[in-house]
Amino acid sequence: MPKSRIRKKADYTPPSSKQATAIKLTSRAWVAPVMLAMFIIGLAWIVVFYVTDGSLPIDALGNWNIVVGFGFIAAGFGVSTQWK
Repeated sequence: MPKSRIRKKADYTPPSSKQATAIKLTSRAWVAPVMLAMFIIGLAWIVVFYVTDGSLPIDALGNWNIVVGFGFIAAGFGVSTQWK
């Protein structure tokens, strides 16, 4: 029986060397302090509301003070998306 032909594979040629683009992963300086401030303000707002039995920080808001506190915390999470 005749021997079948062996196909010669092309040698590996690495892709042409391109300049690697440097990705700038620097964070803005204001992001971390603002994020932490929002978290702390939101937490403090809720804690003050519970400790004072609802008379502080803003009496007219009533239980909506909890929403305001969580709003500050949510804003902190929103700012945290800018952190690199």
